[in-house]
Amino acid sequence: MKKLIVAEKPSVAKDIARVLGVKERGEGYLYGEEYVITWALGHLVSLCEPGEVDARWQKWRMDDLPMLPAEIPLKALPDTKRQYEVVRKLLCSKRIDSVICATDSAREGELIFRYIYRLSGCAKPVERLWISSMTDAAIRAGFASLRPDSDYDALYESARCRSVADWLVGMNASRAYSLRYNAHLSIGRVQTPTLNLIVKRDLEIENFVPQQYWEVRANFGDYEGVWQNPETKDSRAPTKELAEKVKSEVVKREGEVIQSEAERKRVPPPQLFDLTSLQREANQRFGYSADRTLKLAQTLYERHKLLTYPRTDSRYLPDDMAPKVRAVLSKLPEPYASLVSAPEMNPEMHLKRFYDNSKISDHHAIVPTEKKPNLASLAQDERNIYDLAVRQLIAAHYPNYEYEAEKLVTRVNDHDFKSTGNAPIAPGWRAVLGSDKPKKGEVTLPKLKVGERRTAQKVSVKESKTTPPQRHTDASILKMMENAGRDIEDEALRESMKDSGLGTPATRAATIERLIQMGYARRSGKALVSTEKGRKLIAIVPEQIASAVTTGKWEKALSAMAGFADPQLRGAKSARFLDGINKFSIFLVDAAKAASPSVEFEDEFPAKGQAKRPAPKPAARKKKISPQAGKG
Repeated sequence: MKKLIVAEKPSVAKDIARVLGVKERGEGYLYGEEYVITWALGHLVSLCEPGEVDARWQKWRMDDLPMLPAEIPLKALPDTKRQYEVVRKLLCSKRIDSVICATDSAREGELIFRYIYRLSGCAKPVERLWISSMTDAAIRAGFASLRPDSDYDALYESARCRSVADWLVGMNASRAYSLRYNAHLSIGRVQTPTLNLIVKRDLEIENFVPQQYWEVRANFGDYEGVWQNPETKDSRAPTKELAEKVKSEVVKREGEVIQSEAERKRVPPPQLFDLTSLQREANQRFGYSADRTLKLAQTLYERHKLLTYPRTDSRYLPDDMAPKVRAVLSKLPEPYASLVSAPEMNPEMHLKRFYDNSKISDHHAIVPTEKKPNLASLAQDERNIYDLAVRQLIAAHYPNYEYEAEKLVTRVNDHDFKSTGNAPIAPGWRAVLGSDKPKKGEVTLPKLKVGERRTAQKVSVKESKTTPPQRHTDASILKMMENAGRDIEDEALRESMKDSGLGTPATRAATIERLIQMGYARRSGKALVSTEKGRKLIAIVPEQIASAVTTGKWEKALSAMAGFADPQLRGAKSARFLDGINKFSIFLVDAAKAASPSVEFEDEFPAKGQAKRPAPKPAARKKKISPQAGKG
């Protein structure tokens, strides 16, 4: 009798086979004396389409909505049915006495395996391989510490509820609004609130009315000051006349320093990367889309074995990982080796900012593995992502960046001019990340005492206008998705909000790409811009489905569900969650039926790979609708 190992991808199956010494090949599987190893191709099984659940739902009719089946059956996906049959036969084979789930160690990976297992009818005992890197050592350690798959029942229940919720909301809302507006419209639990964030920003920009103002700058020789408006407490003069009046009253006049402050500041190293923060950094530094960064990180994880599991939402490491981190750092080649051996480096670092078991759910932060890299073998894009992760880990072992925040106020003829500067004291971690050089506009002020006198040698008046907010990029929209639409700068507060974001780190890139695929948004350089179709969609749907906060609350409930060990409590929570989703689906259908049909959409066709279905009659012109619309 043999054990069957089910991996998520062929490449992962081959790595496991190499480590376990499994060498013989079959059609869709590998085998040896003790193990048979097969694989999925991502999702082999999905929830059935509405028409496969109930014959009435094969035709798109408003009278048949909402669709609220008590149970949504599973089906093998047509494109990968051949591989599903290979896996099913192996699961049910009399030669197999037990199964090892080796799909990705995350919510979606658990769902992929459980759906295959359920549809196959298999009832054999299952163990779970749970690893965070694909190195040989990590695979061996994982097989030495297999756990019963029942330990992950809560994770599966969370994944199942997410899958069902996306079906109920997406299928009902997409059909209802497509029928109402005779157009191909895709509405989803995550994608629609994300689109709303982009549309809102674009409308803010277009409706922005610039305000003219003038700025008065005085040059005191070795520093500059900006005039402070005593009424508004800012540096803006509302009229040119006022600015010129200030200029005439201070130019060539002697002033006095009335305030001189220098406060020592310490900035700790940035936290390690989770997927979302890595995607944001790569977008800002290299212009990579979120999807591009995910694929690069996945390649570094699977093929090169140089990064740990990338689809993580944690920025922390487990307490017992410190020795492994030291081993990783010791194997790094140049240009990193010199940073590791520098006197500023503290290899024994074990701060709560980086090591905290309570901040880790499925996986820890993204860090390099102990495998020594051959940097020359990496493509430039791959090396860029690896470089980000390596430097972030090294920086965590460096001292704080220290500087003096300087402030001077010089009074000339009753007019106050404020000057600010930063005087670096110790570069600390900024030397690792290449940010130790002064930033644009960053200056160091002279050391002056209160009472010293200076002359305003030159005074200039500059006309300016207030500027609109910037268009969203992958980096900014990921930040908004992570915080359920709230623009949060504080690192600790963002961390506390991560369970109530839009989607998960693993799905956010796909959501952005889906909006582009559906024609709701487009890229303009780095910017994400809403299209007319996207704006019209947001205009017709209820605020509740477009609200990032509403979806964030659902995601928080799903995350909490994954932590319920008690099956009874978990069952009650999932039943309550899905009951709420059912009611919300009814609300969306009722809203579509009552909506004004005054908005018109141009002829649209389903995206590539989606089934086409003609819109119901009567129709002024033919349009097509996809039964796949709205998933996710």
